[in-house]
Amino acid sequence: MEVTVMAKTKVEVRKLHCVMGVRYWEDGEVNGKEDDDNSPVMPFALGNTWKITIDLETGRIDDWPEGVAAKTHYKVCDDGFYSLIGKDGSVVASLDGYVPSMLAPNGGGFGDYVILNIRPDGSIENFRADLSVFDAV
Repeated sequence: MEVTVMAKTKVEVRKLHCVMGVRYWEDGEVNGKEDDDNSPVMPFALGNTWKITIDLETGRIDDWPEGVAAKTHYKVCDDGFYSLIGKDGSVVASLDGYVPSMLAPNGGGFGDYVILNIRPDGSIENFRADLSVFDAV
């Protein structure tokens, strides 16, 4: 009998790439105005999907438009795909399902919600990279 096992290796990661199904864009606001489900203005909104990449060290969203402040309280539940990106740009680990707690840095996400306050420079208020959820992958 044989079995294939995978050895765990520590690798340096730089970013978290998130692809999330957003139920209601109106649960977010951009520059102090409630967003619109019919025509969302949230940066990186495409259809019912929100795709962002976060620098794990700085807590900044890549390519965020300068001067745009936003807040989200998006119900995503298990409609998300989250990938850790290594220093060479490759995907190191991925999760499919519930929202990692670091995407609700002030609490209250319960694995279902993305609750972010995004400053005009693209940094996420109180962001802390908690990668423990990826340890089981």
